[in-house]
Amino acid sequence: MQKHEDFFQNVFEVVRLIPKGHVTSYGAIAKYLGAARSSRMVGWAMNAAHSQKKSVPAHRVVNRNGELTGKHHFPTPFLMQELLEKEGIKVVKDKIKNFDKVYWDPMKELEM
Repeated sequence: MQKHEDFFQNVFEVVRLIPKGHVTSYGAIAKYLGAARSSRMVGWAMNAAHSQKKSVPAHRVVNRNGELTGKHHFPTPFLMQELLEKEGIKVVKDKIKNFDKVYWDPMKELEM
């Protein structure tokens, strides 16, 4: 179990670095952490993010198409969209508009 906990903590640290008004994908985080085939595990980490003492902005992590696939894991199904819109991100039918303009790639933005 320790290995999963370490991976989750690494995911949380990357997500905390996503600037307000930007989003990234599960796959981009997995790739940055050297586990390109582990995007589903990044999703599991996001599901557990609420249990962290230090806040994790899980609403900034979406699927590779900019869809709010994790919205059902928030206290209400609309909270993820509301949080994104507060940061200036437009969402229509559970999909981010201008996804390419608000997309934040940890591989480009963070040095390993």
